[in-house]
Amino acid sequence: MAYYIYIMASQKNGTLYIGITNNISARALAHREGRGATFTKKYGVTRLVYMEIFEDVNEAIAREKELKKWRRQWKIELIESVNPDWDDLFLKLNH
Repeated sequence: MAYYIYIMASQKNGTLYIGITNNISARALAHREGRGATFTKKYGVTRLVYMEIFEDVNEAIAREKELKKWRRQWKIELIESVNPDWDDLFLKLNH
């Protein structure tokens, strides 16, 4: 089974949310529809802008905790290192 660490954003340089899931398509869709988390619904965090894949759930959990401790600028640099335009990766998941 695969586990995903992901970052959602409200817009480029907007509000960020970091999460973990074993079904990235379903989880991203839930956030887009306002069913993901109270925080993401409140702040309109609907754009999947970054993700990493892990085979080991413990490694994924450790990485999520690590990223949540990072400074905001480091998170922005991480996103832009692979997604400079902050494209919504959800649109590419099933295509």
